[in-house]
Amino acid sequence: MKRTIAAGFAGIAAMLLATTAMAGDVKVFETKSAINNLSTVMVDGGKARDLTVGFGSGAYRRPGDPANMFYAVSDRGPNFVCDDVQDVLGVSEDVVCQGRKVRVYPTPDYSPSIYTIFLNDDGSFDVKDVIALKDQNGVPLTGLTNKLSVAKTEKPVDANGKELAQSVSSIDAEGIIRLSDGSYWIGEENGPSILHVAADGTVNERIVPAGSEKDFEGAAYKVSGGLPAILVTRQTNRGIESMAVSPDESKLYFMVQNPLANPNADTYKTAKNTRLFVYDRVKGELAGEYIYQLDDPQTFRNDPSDKQNAPRISEVLGLGDDRLLVLERTDGTTKLHEVKLDGASNILASRWDDMSTSPSLEQENDLSKLDLKAVVKTLRFDSADYPMAPTKIEGLAVMGDGALALINDNDFGIKGDATKVLLIDGLVQADKF
Repeated sequence: MKRTIAAGFAGIAAMLLATTAMAGDVKVFETKSAINNLSTVMVDGGKARDLTVGFGSGAYRRPGDPANMFYAVSDRGPNFVCDDVQDVLGVSEDVVCQGRKVRVYPTPDYSPSIYTIFLNDDGSFDVKDVIALKDQNGVPLTGLTNKLSVAKTEKPVDANGKELAQSVSSIDAEGIIRLSDGSYWIGEENGPSILHVAADGTVNERIVPAGSEKDFEGAAYKVSGGLPAILVTRQTNRGIESMAVSPDESKLYFMVQNPLANPNADTYKTAKNTRLFVYDRVKGELAGEYIYQLDDPQTFRNDPSDKQNAPRISEVLGLGDDRLLVLERTDGTTKLHEVKLDGASNILASRWDDMSTSPSLEQENDLSKLDLKAVVKTLRFDSADYPMAPTKIEGLAVMGDGALALINDNDFGIKGDATKVLLIDGLVQADKF
């Protein structure tokens, strides 16, 4: 099995030599599956809002799976900030938020889930085999925020403004891979954390920043502090949104979505240096930490910005051993960069993981002054060249014919967006695996 998987990844790596200009046929898929319909939300004096399932927070296809199939994962469920209340629910922000700094969860019982997506020749996709994530007692998890005391978090309310209880067990799933033994690894945003999940969706272990374990006491699954303590300084809603695996399945790769708020949020807003991690599955510990520098926000052609925190990382796809495809996006533009870890500085357990280091890694964008080297980036795709591409693409999977599938996170349709799969032939070329 491992030889087959390794061969598949070698094929992917070879295929990624094409540039964006060499891409061939492009096809867009949408679904009419009944599973796509989540609920209709309405509050007194407001308007009805039909919600759909947001499948596209992460994607993965194992070599050897059916050629037209991939796995997708949803995040914490429908949610929005107070500024969006009028647009989504049709009532004043004050009716729901009442001057509080909260986040609205119109369907608080929703469980983050794993879905199996099948692409059809007619341009539709089917959604099958829904697996809700659950604790060791078989209780489905919610996406409500954890009650954190170390990292910052948000307080949830329902569509009527009623306060919702936070949970030590809840998760915000954002990235996914599936191993040959049937289990999953998931990147999780709120903790931030990474999770090992059984084939039936049961969380076996959640790995959180060292020193924050007590915030998860009482969770009905194992919690360990195997991530650097400094990750608790992640900006709210800018945790871990990715997960990738090496060809032999010995290593996992994941990234922090944006630079840390280290030492504060003002630093996060101007920083370019985010962190890419390598996890050794054999040893059960981190093996590397590398620097990835985000692009200039002015280079995102559909929505150029002066804000350095506009670009963010929403997906990582394994191409080979220590070779990755990184999805870097703004609200309106998606880029795919191929990166190699070879030659980059491994800063794991160095002074850059110490919160007392000043200036911090995030405070110096010129790495030459720190004698550090970031991973080398090569642009392979820019959605500005594809007017049919959806916005907020967050999932990547290589299909059996070598075409690259890109799926968007439609935020559960809270603003009317549909989930779409963009399939590009020739961007990744040729070999079947």
